[in-house]
Amino acid sequence: MYGYIKGKVTKINPKYIICDNNGIGYLIIVGNPYNYKLNEDYTIYTYQSVKEDAIELYGFLKEDEKELFLKLISVSGIGPKSALSILAAGSVREIVNAIESRNDAYLRKFPGIGQKASQQIILDLKGKLSFSDEEDGLIKSSSKLTDVEDALLALGYNKKEITKIIAKLDATKDVGILVKEALKQLVK
Repeated sequence: MYGYIKGKVTKINPKYIICDNNGIGYLIIVGNPYNYKLNEDYTIYTYQSVKEDAIELYGFLKEDEKELFLKLISVSGIGPKSALSILAAGSVREIVNAIESRNDAYLRKFPGIGQKASQQIILDLKGKLSFSDEEDGLIKSSSKLTDVEDALLALGYNKKEITKIIAKLDATKDVGILVKEALKQLVK
């Protein structure tokens, strides 16, 4: 529901920070609260988790951290707290490199991530994350491929077929062209 919150950090706790925005103090769970300084202004990129017994806000200093967090929680068996612990202990670049190189030993060093979870992360996310050289963040081409995948799913194709086709596409092209190319390959 909230994309980001701009405000002043008024409290730092080992598990969360409180960000004051126009007189409202948002309790935001962050990976490392000590990356923030008291009484400093920040733009905190947020994710709202709604469960049966809790509504929680998770926060990130950079948008690429939030993007990786969203990818991690899409993996079966990985919840917001596990994903946050991964991001707290490693940089986005290191985590993506570990996934792309199938380094499950690196992923297992994070709290709550065992062999099964690390292998599931690699299985679900390998090939869907990459970097641009200009920014230390996730490249936008991965979102293009996600858009193509979503479009094909909406058209009724199954995930297994789509995954094979997506791997063959050139992510530098526009989404519309990529969808057409994928459809041509699917109807062969």
